[in-house]
Amino acid sequence: MITVTEAIATPGALKRLADEGVSIWLDDLSRKRIVSGGLADLVASGTAVGVTTNPSIFQAAIGSGEGYEEQLTDLAVRDVTVDEAVRMMTTADVRAAADVLRPVYDATDGRDGRVSIEVDPRLAHDTAATVAEAKQLAWLVDRPGVMIKIPATRAGLPAITEVVGLGISVNVTLIFSLERYREVMDAYLAGLEKARERGVDLSTVHSVASFFVSRVDSEIDKRLTALGTDEALALRGRAALANARLAYQSYEEVFGSARWLALAGERANRQRPLWASTGVKDPAYKDTLYVDELVAPGTVNTMPEATLNAVADHGEITGDTVTGGYAQAHADLAAVERLGISYDEVVRQLEDEGVAKFEAAWQELLDAVATSLRNKGADAR
Repeated sequence: MITVTEAIATPGALKRLADEGVSIWLDDLSRKRIVSGGLADLVASGTAVGVTTNPSIFQAAIGSGEGYEEQLTDLAVRDVTVDEAVRMMTTADVRAAADVLRPVYDATDGRDGRVSIEVDPRLAHDTAATVAEAKQLAWLVDRPGVMIKIPATRAGLPAITEVVGLGISVNVTLIFSLERYREVMDAYLAGLEKARERGVDLSTVHSVASFFVSRVDSEIDKRLTALGTDEALALRGRAALANARLAYQSYEEVFGSARWLALAGERANRQRPLWASTGVKDPAYKDTLYVDELVAPGTVNTMPEATLNAVADHGEITGDTVTGGYAQAHADLAAVERLGISYDEVVRQLEDEGVAKFEAAWQELLDAVATSLRNKGADAR
């Protein structure tokens, strides 16, 4: 298999993907990746033009301890709280990554060159706390390329509006349903309108809406397999793509509206759809499925390194694979519903599980850092 490093010298599927108007962001970050120059290599080659993080990514990176020993010792000597320690380490990584990506940020006027960092997932159902945390994170990172990730929970929607209204760029995460996606776009437009009232230069505000893909297939496929009929089994692997394609249809509608055009006239930026959770969970499916089949202009695809490598090696980028598939997408989701699988129930479950998974990962990270602080504090004394 061609690795991303080898693909730098032999442009292929990744370049074709970029040529189709898809921004490739890396769904991973660690201090080792920054210090080793690995991230800089990806950026310099044009392979990746942005980075996303989440609590699970930081739990894996910081939980390993690799590259964080000196900072952990310093934090232990200062006797900081575990929450402060985690924020100091995560914002340091995001700040350093934003510096690596700054040339991309400058070259694209802020469209790419972005690094996302998430608000504490324990605040997902608290609007005021989410807004306060977003402001604090933007201040701590102190780089124009930072995007603050806010979950698309019911409480997250007004937080999105307020944070965007302050001129802070936002990555809205954990979007699973078409209805919630429309609410997210509405929250973004309302935020831009607030920003305009406050005299913010709208051209400086950017946003992406992270629409999750593979988890939809994982849950619906499980239910289709349980039914076991030929009709049910024939629908496996189709719901996630259908859901994402219809999300893009909604995006085209909202960002073609009179409300949007009024903002666009004041140099506002569209909130781009970002395909998240694009690593294939079912080994029966092609490992580049959620990249090859979700090519559309003005989108972002954030990939874990394994998926990035797979696309570089054998991705099949054949042009726009989204906008011509709306009728089939509607038919596929309707067929799933006819079998008694409730779309609304599935997406609600996935949102709840998504928040819970990030909360659990964050707690694991806090526990690991707390242990390290205790041990290093004892050693220092």
